[in-house]
Amino acid sequence: MKKILVSECLYGGRTVRYDARDVVLEDPRFLKWKAEGRLVPICPEVFGGLPVPRPDSQRVGDKVLTSTGKDVTAEYAAGAVEARRLAEENDVAFAMMKLDSPSCGSKLIYDGTFTGNKISGQGLAVEYLRNAGITVLGEDDIDEAEKLIAIQKEETL
Repeated sequence: MKKILVSECLYGGRTVRYDARDVVLEDPRFLKWKAEGRLVPICPEVFGGLPVPRPDSQRVGDKVLTSTGKDVTAEYAAGAVEARRLAEENDVAFAMMKLDSPSCGSKLIYDGTFTGNKISGQGLAVEYLRNAGITVLGEDDIDEAEKLIAIQKEETL
């Protein structure tokens, strides 16, 4: 059975988000994959050594900065390396990551001004995953995820 790397805040069971809020994905398909043991949860930010809660951070070019201007790029990069390692170790079919995150965003990210504006872009962990050839989806791509799992099942028959 092929596994799926997922943002731990979507997986649930442990508080990892910067604001200590809960954003568990409760789509029945996702819950089925969780029950099957198909999901491999990771929070790159926590794996990189950042606390919960922590200051809001956004990507600014190649850096990740907090709202107070502190450079946390090294912590984000360490978490991104761990996400890539975990994905490769588990030979995941793809990753499903939290949208808009400076680590896990796969389509849009906040623009670095801390004003709520979003731009096309990707989080640092997603960048590392994609550079390793891993397909990354957002939590709103559950239909596409279901299709990818069906393809994986057909390939193993």
